Amino acid sequence: MNSYPYLSDILNAWFGTDWYIPIAMFGTFVALALIIASGIARKEFLRYERIGILPSSINTSKGKVSPHQLIQDLVIICVIFGLVGARIFHILDYPSEFLSNPAGMIFSRAGFSIYGGLVFGISAGIMFLRKHSVPIIVSLDAVAPAMILGYGIGRLGCQISGDGDWGIPSNMSLKPTWVPEWFWAQIYENNILGIDIPAPGVYPTPLYEFVMALLIFSVLWTIRKRIKTPGGLFSIYLVLSGFERLLIEKIRINREISVFDYSFTQAEIISIFVIILGLVGTLITSNLKVAGKIGISFAIVGALTACATI
Repeated sequence: MNSYPYLSDILNAWFGTDWYIPIAMFGTFVALALIIASGIARKEFLRYERIGILPSSINTSKGKVSPHQLIQDLVIICVIFGLVGARIFHILDYPSEFLSNPAGMIFSRAGFSIYGGLVFGISAGIMFLRKHSVPIIVSLDAVAPAMILGYGIGRLGCQISGDGDWGIPSNMSLKPTWVPEWFWAQIYENNILGIDIPAPGVYPTPLYEFVMALLIFSVLWTIRKRIKTPGGLFSIYLVLSGFERLLIEKIRINREISVFDYSFTQAEIISIFVIILGLVGTLITSNLKVAGKIGISFAIVGALTACATI
């Protein structure tokens, strides 16, 4: 399948034209992800306010406002710091390349670490909420479904633009007959990095992550009203998202770090800690059976996968 780095690439493919419209498809999908995710988060904040989990109003420098009215500012803060964090974590993965060409790595269109974005973005969001005296733990529960859905939509942007987040060469001998070839191997022709991928291609991991993100969102959205203990839903989100990334790292191309003769990617190490953190949170908040069962089950599978990775 072809890649379409810019909007004009799609239009030219459809209509046979030769236009150039410098609207990046990755940026377009990120914007779409932010719009949809912020809408879902706002919906959940409103629900939390109606049932009394969040206060109906708080005092700010602009006077009294409802927590859901802060969503737009919250998203902007998280995005700005998330982009900074994503770039910093990527640089930490490639220190020698950064030292040889600092400006090139800082201002490159590619090379963003999702975990760097999450660490910086969530940290900035927590500081923003604390500044406005909004309960943090329940706010994390409210935004958890929105975060994973936004992540999945963003990955579609990676898939369409061909930004390099693809996997290792596909092993066609392992492909089940019922799986379409485009879902197993792609060459990302016309990708934004200008890399030629030999046939049959590589695993389209952004596509896999989009599917897994939709599944995780469906689980979180389905159980969100059953989880009564603050922090329970966010803990399950940590376990599921950590497990998802740990799985996908097995077939993604990433720089490995060697520690005591063992090799890991940065994302694998962080995924293991995210799963552990989510497991601890789930155990603490698992007075509701559904939370405990879902969280523990996925945490066990995630731990087994981590052992296999090690």
